[in-house]
Amino acid sequence: MEKNEQYMNVFNQFDSNKDGKICPLELKQCVETLGGEMAAEEAEAAVVLVDSDGDGLLNLEDFVRIVEGANEEEKTRDLKEAFKMYELSGSGYITPKSLRRILCRLGERRSVEDCKNMIGYFDLNGDGVLNFDEFKVMMSC
Repeated sequence: MEKNEQYMNVFNQFDSNKDGKICPLELKQCVETLGGEMAAEEAEAAVVLVDSDGDGLLNLEDFVRIVEGANEEEKTRDLKEAFKMYELSGSGYITPKSLRRILCRLGERRSVEDCKNMIGYFDLNGDGVLNFDEFKVMMSC
């Protein structure tokens, strides 16, 4: 099943009155059914933010933008958690030594020189370490 078809199926499931639109209450129910939490005020704010035609409701395209935006936020949160594992005590960057330490914990033996080379490939500003933005690029490859 293609991603757009999946979105349409979910959209149609929560479009309780089958008018081709999702109201804030239906959006709130959708989020809660999927295991999340959303206050009524948050649902209304989300609809206002994304509503492309100003009718106070979400059409399928609006719904897809919300879902994909939530997926991106979740990915960024997950990457930030992973980044924290690699960086040295909140320093804001990954050094060759901190990379080596984590790789060793994961059972992959690498020298500091190997780690320098790995970092060098994604070190966009040439400072010898990876900041979060560089780490995101690395993880997307």
